[in-house]
Parts: sequence; C-alpha cells; structure tokens
Amino acid sequence: MSKTALALCACLAALLSVGGASAQNAWPAKPVVIIVPFAPGGNTDLFGRLLADEMSKTFGQPFVVENKPGAGGGIGTEQLARAEPDGYTLGMGTVGTHAINPWVFKDLGYDAETDFAPISLAATLPNLLVVNPSFPAKSVPELIALLKAEPDGHSYASSGFGTSIHLAAAAFEIHVGSHMTHVPYKGSAQALGDVVAGHVDMIFDNIPTAMEHARAGTVRPLAVTGLERTPTLPDVPAMAEFFPGFDITSWQGLMAPAGTPPAIVETLSAEVQRIMRLPEIRARIEPLGARPIGSTAEEFTAYIKTEKAKYKPIVEASGATAQ
Repeated sequence: MSKTALALCACLAALLSVGGASAQNAWPAKPVVIIVPFAPGGNTDLFGRLLADEMSKTFGQPFVVENKPGAGGGIGTEQLARAEPDGYTLGMGTVGTHAINPWVFKDLGYDAETDFAPISLAATLPNLLVVNPSFPAKSVPELIALLKAEPDGHSYASSGFGTSIHLAAAAFEIHVGSHMTHVPYKGSAQALGDVVAGHVDMIFDNIPTAMEHARAGTVRPLAVTGLERTPTLPDVPAMAEFFPGFDITSWQGLMAPAGTPPAIVETLSAEVQRIMRLPEIRARIEPLGARPIGSTAEEFTAYIKTEKAKYKPIVEASGATAQ
C-alpha cells in the first residue's frame, strides 16, 4: 500500500473515531422512551413519569413513558431487554419484574441479571398490614398469638399469586410458623375492598392505598413490612421490630438494556440521584409512604442480585406459579 493510501486510511479512521465520539457525546439527540411494564396509574407509572418529566427538562429532549402491561410486568420488561442498547429505550424495573418473576414464571423471556444495565434504584415502598376493624387482633403480637391458637382459621387477601402483596403474607407465615387461607384477586382494589367489608381478615397491601383506608378508619393498620417505620405512619411499627430483618418492600428503579454505553448509564444514574434529592420530588412521594433512594448503578446491580436471592425461598414456600 502506498504512503498516500496509508495516509488516507489514517484520516478516515480518525474521522470515524471523532464521529462516533460526537454521536455519543450528543446523546440524547432525539426522544427517549421509558417503558413502564404496568398499566397507567400505579406506583411504577408514577415514578416513571416523575423521572421522565425531570429528565426532559435536564436533557432538552422528550422522555416519553410507554405503558406495556401484561404477565406481571413481563411483557414490557422483555421488550426492554430486547431493545437496542443505544440509550434511547429505558424502562422501570421493580421487585416483581426482577426479584419475584424469575421464580414464578418458567419461561420468563429475559434474564433479570444479565439482560439489563441497572441505572439507579429510585425509591422503595413498604407494604402495610391491615385488618378489618372488627378483627380481634389489635397488634402484631396479638395476631401471632391468634394464628398459633387458631391454625388455618384465618384468611388474607392479595392482588394475585406471586405479587409482593401475596409474598409479604407468605413471608409472615414463614416467620410465624402458621398457615392462613390465601384469597387471591385480580387486583388490589377488590382485595382491599373485601377486607374493608369483612369478607377476608387481612391484607399486606401497597402502602399508598392501604394508608388512606387506615386513616379513614375502615381498616386497622398493624405493621409496615420494611425495616423501619415510615414517617407517614409513625405510630405503626415495622414488622422488623418483631422479626429482625423482615423486609418485604416494593421498589422502583430505572434500567437500560444490557450493552448500553457506560457513559450514558452513568449520566442517567447521576440524574436519577439528583432527582430523588429534589425537595419538590420528596414532597410528592414521601407522603405516599415511599422512601426516595437514588443509588449508583453498581449499588442497584448488587441490590437486584440480593433481592432476587431473597425471594426464591419465599416463592417456593408460597407455591406461587404463573396463573
């Protein structure tokens, strides 16, 4: 090859290198999609839209939420796993999609640990154990004593097999060494409604909705299922006060497909951390019982692995399988 040809090749390589760097530095150069693998109106949708709104302001491009519900979050999560890893398709991951579903579904369609680039854990939300006001137990110790004295004599509602609501009750049964009748529903609203009506004894419901009924007096709160009490219900104990380490907590985090450029992942992680520190964001989510986090990508990756391992024995003990 002549010196002239070699020089032309070197120039071409340099131009391609600069062009590639410029393309990455210019991210985002077009709208970014955030897949929410559940229907509008729920906790995951809320956090997805909070992040999308703030990131649109920061990056000067629209961050658009697309709801892809179905299969306990599996449909939208699989779409995220198969998306082009270019920073233009992101998604919300949850305790259900990444810690529970791998043990519930035989053919999940994605690997919860290897098919994603975790960006940041945004927030956690404990569940709230509530009982019908006429239920004889007025505290967790009283409930434990009642369940031991009357095995198989009581029931709990859930929003379906394998949900965090179901598995919070299953974890409680493991700790107590008791058994209750599981009454699954197709959603939380009907399940909680039947506890309010007295058809079912209790539910470990998502805190935003259960908390409102507790304040209205239509149910009696006994405990939150996290490691600590929540400031929104300071007089309600944490289950960990009775069973050290008890932590069945819903969570929401931002993810990208595996292979997304590390620079984009780190940029987004720093942005989520910034958002979750904003006073106006905390003022919106803390009254719901949520705890804002904003973790690094590395911290979120380790958290997912720990959560997935934690739920395996709980799912096995509960007998939860895809319905």
